[in-house]
Amino acid sequence: MAKIRNWEGMRAMSERLLEERTGKGVATWNRRIKKEGLDDEKSLRAWLTKQGVIGYAQTLLVMERFGYPDFMTATADELIDGQYTDRPQLRPIFDAVVEAAVGLGNVTIQARKTFVSLVSPRRTFARVQPTTRNRVDLALRLDRPKPGGRLQPSKIHETMPVQISLTSAKEVDAEAVRWLRRAYRESA
Repeated sequence: MAKIRNWEGMRAMSERLLEERTGKGVATWNRRIKKEGLDDEKSLRAWLTKQGVIGYAQTLLVMERFGYPDFMTATADELIDGQYTDRPQLRPIFDAVVEAAVGLGNVTIQARKTFVSLVSPRRTFARVQPTTRNRVDLALRLDRPKPGGRLQPSKIHETMPVQISLTSAKEVDAEAVRWLRRAYRESA
């Protein structure tokens, strides 16, 4: 069974970083921010930087102050469903890729607003993204890949230099699964 993650893990990590780096938790920082009376993001970010709060911890506090985007509060299922709302014919492709990935071993499915990452115990090894109304791209993290045949250069993410474009669930065939398995092995 695959683990499915939404943004809650990222929020928890950001909270942990904030406390590790500053010795204070979110509630304390929220009180300090309220006391400062900072009413715009630019001023808040500048003030937090002066306090030594940067990166994920800073972004967390900005969202605490000004609100979380919808995708940060959505469940993994809501995020995935949202990707296919206007292209339901592509959902079986996504489901076939995930089924193949889960069969590879310890895989975490990490849902985001516009894509899903497939994560081995060590790192992300693939991304599934409904790129057009007629195609799902499976981007793969492979060492020294040689584009050719079904493997095309990818622009989905710099760590994933190649992709396979899929227009039907039948295209998640033995060859596609071999490439997916290789990406998993190289990232496990």
